Amino acid sequence: MWIPKPVHEDAVALLRAHAEVVPGYGDGAVGFDGVSERVTAILLRTDRVDGAMMRRAPGLRIVARHGVGVDTVDVETARELGIVVTTTPGANAQSVAEHAVALLLAVRRGIGVAVRGDGDVRSAIRGRELSGATLGLVGFGRIARRVAAICAGGFGMRVLAHDPVLGEREVRVAGAEPVGLDELLSLSDNVSLHVPLTPGTRGLIGLARLRSMPEGAVVVNTARGGVLDEEALLVALREGHLAGAGLDVTAVEPLPADHPLRAEPNVVITPHVGAQTAEAMRRVALEAAERVVEHL
Repeated sequence: MWIPKPVHEDAVALLRAHAEVVPGYGDGAVGFDGVSERVTAILLRTDRVDGAMMRRAPGLRIVARHGVGVDTVDVETARELGIVVTTTPGANAQSVAEHAVALLLAVRRGIGVAVRGDGDVRSAIRGRELSGATLGLVGFGRIARRVAAICAGGFGMRVLAHDPVLGEREVRVAGAEPVGLDELLSLSDNVSLHVPLTPGTRGLIGLARLRSMPEGAVVVNTARGGVLDEEALLVALREGHLAGAGLDVTAVEPLPADHPLRAEPNVVITPHVGAQTAEAMRRVALEAAERVVEHL
């Protein structure tokens, strides 16, 4: 069992009860080349596992993702070689949902501007309440449903959702109004993205769609950076069409210090930490470890 990045100690203990665990971090770290001939499982956080690595590991049987999304794993090669790829859907949903709402609040209330403290901050900030506003959720999985519950129940927001996989009834039962993507964007004062990064969703929200949102709207992305066209976002912000954006994910991570989005006063950027609460990190690590134990 190879673990390239640190995970919760309870998960490591669980794995050690069933297999030899070789860490790829800390003192005595072993790189992939040092375990490729004998590794049977990988518990993966943010590192990449490509096809070449898989082909160098004849005994590899499972890659267990610490989190959701498989964009860092060559799934096609895994399928070809009979290697199982698992994720931990739901284990970090509450933490990411809370972070998405925190970003929305930070942008709407000008918290980023207030923290930086440039100039006459009190005069510069004119926040907006979320109460009575409309929230559009692009994707309506576990995380988005928690965002919907927080925003509808806590702030009294109208919640719209678009998810091509779900039927209208399922969306309504889960607490949102089902609408098409273009309708959602045109009606939503606030949009939060919750779709995986796939060939079909890469660049899903580009300049035309950003401009189709109401003037003064805000977009939040806690999904994957490639879903939102960041160059288009910059244009929409500089045009004054959008009021701001909250980003926990970007196409390049970490976002370079000189990236122009960092200079935008109404953009709040966090370094992909939406799932990093003590509770979520333990749940995710244990669930990933359990997938390995079950499979092996």
